[in-house]
Amino acid sequence: MSHFLHLLENEVHHAALAFMIVVNALRLGWMFRFRSRREKAWPAGKEGAGIAFSLANIIRPGAMESIRTKPFFYAQFVLFHLGVVTAIAETFIIPSAPEVLRVPGTAWTFRVIMAAAFIVGLLRLIRRFRNKAVRFISSVDDYFTLILVILFFGAAFLAVWADFQRSQTLLLVFFSLTAVFLIYEPFSKVIHYLYYPFTHFFLGRSLGRRGVYPLRPHPDKDDVRSGTRPAAEERV
Repeated sequence: MSHFLHLLENEVHHAALAFMIVVNALRLGWMFRFRSRREKAWPAGKEGAGIAFSLANIIRPGAMESIRTKPFFYAQFVLFHLGVVTAIAETFIIPSAPEVLRVPGTAWTFRVIMAAAFIVGLLRLIRRFRNKAVRFISSVDDYFTLILVILFFGAAFLAVWADFQRSQTLLLVFFSLTAVFLIYEPFSKVIHYLYYPFTHFFLGRSLGRRGVYPLRPHPDKDDVRSGTRPAAEERV
């Protein structure tokens, strides 16, 4: 192993990771400067149930109409984010515990996940270019971040092969992209994962208190046509 590769796998990787953690901690510290106040309205529901319902939104694909009508989007979401977790895991496994990749089936599992995530990333990029509505709301960061993640997936896929050969070039590319990704992450759209638990906690607490969350099943279409659908205030 070259000295530069060892530097990238260890000192540079750890420094980039520390930078990301510090910036995100400062961001959260700034956010918690603002006090959250409960609504003064008389409670019509349970805050705890609303919070649990809101936080679990990520594992309820049927909660959004766009996913109910196009379930393939949810499959893309799962594969894409599973790829992110797997690629990040590789950044620790390859330099610290490469023997894990030699466990029968492990390397192939990593390769399949990374290949699937890479393809999903390309499909998302194509959709962002071809769909007028998505293209209209996209920023430069949206394109740059998505392209960076796609390259990160491709490098992670090749890095699994490289570990067995200890290919200097492939591992250099992978850990260079890892450092860039970690440093850019706090300033990109990837930061949305940091806000998810807080936004859904406050949203769930508010709507749970109002009695809106957890959502109740919608009445049947026959009820709507026959005029027996409950009034809005009764459904809420």
